[in-house]
Amino acid sequence: MEFNYCVPCLFGLEGLCADELKRLDFNNVKAENGRVLFSGQQSDIAKANINLRTGERVLVVVGETRANSFDDLFEGVRAMPWEKYITASGAFPVKGHSLGSKLHSIPDCQKIIKKAVVERLKVGHKTDVLNETGEKYQIQFAIMNDIATLYIDTSGAGLHKRGYRPVGSAAPLRETLAAAVVKLSRYRGREIVCDPFCGSGTIPIEASLAALNRAPGLNRSFAAETWTWLDKPTWSEAKEEAMSREYKGDYDIWGGDIDPKYIEVANENAKRAGVSEHVRFEVADATTFHRDSKNGIILTNPPYGERVMQQSEAEELYRKFGATTRELEQWKMYVLSSHTEFERTFGKKAVKKRKLYNGMIKCDLFMYF
Repeated sequence: MEFNYCVPCLFGLEGLCADELKRLDFNNVKAENGRVLFSGQQSDIAKANINLRTGERVLVVVGETRANSFDDLFEGVRAMPWEKYITASGAFPVKGHSLGSKLHSIPDCQKIIKKAVVERLKVGHKTDVLNETGEKYQIQFAIMNDIATLYIDTSGAGLHKRGYRPVGSAAPLRETLAAAVVKLSRYRGREIVCDPFCGSGTIPIEASLAALNRAPGLNRSFAAETWTWLDKPTWSEAKEEAMSREYKGDYDIWGGDIDPKYIEVANENAKRAGVSEHVRFEVADATTFHRDSKNGIILTNPPYGERVMQQSEAEELYRKFGATTRELEQWKMYVLSSHTEFERTFGKKAVKKRKLYNGMIKCDLFMYF
């Protein structure tokens, strides 16, 4: 049986996520604003969760209905085949959001959807009682312009939670966004990679995972692993397949930060990610960054002046960092910043810019090559 899936992603990453899904040989891949759709078999739940670097979670699309009224919503949801996904003993909490629609009360939408699913499951499973004591099937809904789409979340915790970073820096960079920066740099494991503002080490660690072609979801669990209708071997087979595609090699990946506490955290994160032999972290001042090598790649996310330091301090940091990297003429550089005057304070106009989002903060990836 073919399933329809939806992968929400950070705005600006839709194309990268779609490319990943195509490379994983999924069908009918289609990028839309903030999400990518695809189709596949039920076993692809494991494959997508384990391998995706830039997607936020993997949702099964149950159905879509008009939602001009609560009656519309109830009847439309009740008509969906919930018994195909949720067992008679399964728990099915409901959450979601509504934008630009007549039905804007989230609690009321939750109650209506819950009631409709209950009615459908009672008929589908031929029972009068749904005790919800079994595995969890998190229902999500999105109502946009009076159209409601219903999903079941297969991931549990978001896919950016790889499992290697229980402790982050003061302004953590989401792992999925760090992976996207690595992808946009076209790093293939051959060049030197440096992050002079490494914080808790997310960009160097994601660069290491990319160089090794290591699936980011190997060391964590997923909600759908508890589902009784999804065979247990599905997960072990997907992990074995992913590991069979890994590379072996020596990589020059470095991260520096002026705060020794972050270097300790970065080293611990690298150990948990299983990449400590491929990346090294040092206490270092980015304003005196220097390398003798003629070429390499700088991938970095310096403070924006919004959460970690004042804007004037960030601008002074950019000036000094720009001055110290002038000599690295043959190096490629990718700097993620939300500062609207970054190029002016850095002292050099980017060859190319790409709009991305770090959480709710709108940023630009400034590319120099």
